[in-house]
Amino acid sequence: MNFDLTPEQQLVRDTVRKFAESRIAPVAAELDREHRFPYELVAELAELGLMGMTVPEEYGGAGADTVSYAIAVEELTRIDSSVAITLAAHHSLGTLPIFYFGNEEQKREWLPQLASGKRLAAFGLTEPGAGSDAGASRTTATLRDGQWIVNGSKIFITNAGTDITACVTITARTGEGELSNLIVPNGTPGYEISPPMEKMGWHASDTRELSFRDCAVPEGNLLGPRGQGFGQFLEILDGGRISVAAMAVGLAQGAYDLAAAYAREREQFGRPVAKFQAVQFRLVDMATEIEAARNLVYKVAWVKDQGRPFGKEAAIAKLYSGEMSNRVVNWALQVHGGYGYMDEFAISRLYRDQKILEIGEGTNEVQRMVIARHLGL
Repeated sequence: MNFDLTPEQQLVRDTVRKFAESRIAPVAAELDREHRFPYELVAELAELGLMGMTVPEEYGGAGADTVSYAIAVEELTRIDSSVAITLAAHHSLGTLPIFYFGNEEQKREWLPQLASGKRLAAFGLTEPGAGSDAGASRTTATLRDGQWIVNGSKIFITNAGTDITACVTITARTGEGELSNLIVPNGTPGYEISPPMEKMGWHASDTRELSFRDCAVPEGNLLGPRGQGFGQFLEILDGGRISVAAMAVGLAQGAYDLAAAYAREREQFGRPVAKFQAVQFRLVDMATEIEAARNLVYKVAWVKDQGRPFGKEAAIAKLYSGEMSNRVVNWALQVHGGYGYMDEFAISRLYRDQKILEIGEGTNEVQRMVIARHLGL
């Protein structure tokens, strides 16, 4: 077993860390406060080749491995979750379904603009009445005169409404007991996008509700064989769980970094609080849990890169890292004391950003259901 990063993976870590610290950190609080989408930063991420990391170069991507991608997501989240989820949702949920399940014509049409980061993509699965029970989706698509007529709604969709969004891939019922995925271009008549939704965290991320009223989509926008949508989105979610698990590790690392730095500077009873054993032990527990979660994330990314089934590993990594990040960011805020409750301190933003990591891509409870199924229970 070799736990060392390759030179290429280490270069990704160094490059993304430097970018996050020099370009994102100075503006993260402002973006959060103003609920402003980070267009300039997304353009720079595109220039670095990060928006389509694992897509082959022939389609405009960087051709990187999944471990490198997880490292990039981790390093971005260490500084700011909104920027990280913009990249992760675009890559894992918006772009990869077209790469995995699209025909050659669809790949040539969509991937160059998406993998290069010039345009963004979204994935529409969750509905107001169908979250964890994704199979209960009620959005319909009826084939009529060479077009799919879509009716229904989606909610909590990331990246769907930005000025540079190209499309959303949605799951819809195309027949009795039949789910399929369709590519819906932005601007299609009958496709309406709500104003940005107000959220507890991820303030600089774009989150919308989508509605479809007799929205006509070309028959050729069906993604993969008709009726294969359920299996497709399960595979998509498995990959997305790697992204969210990497985000949890990154957020926890960022919270630890803030807590450790504060503990060294803050003095009580005549010495830095880092000299008190109670604080030291808390920081030690944080570092230990982060390391355990990071190894789970890198393992599932590696398993995926080997072309092996990774559903169980993805659920385990997502479950553990999500709950770990909750503990770590809570402890980190506690180390800050009253100052941690003030929005002028970054730990406040990380605390708000964390909770969705236990909900998105399948709640903690859903992860346990998935793991139980893999264990034959």
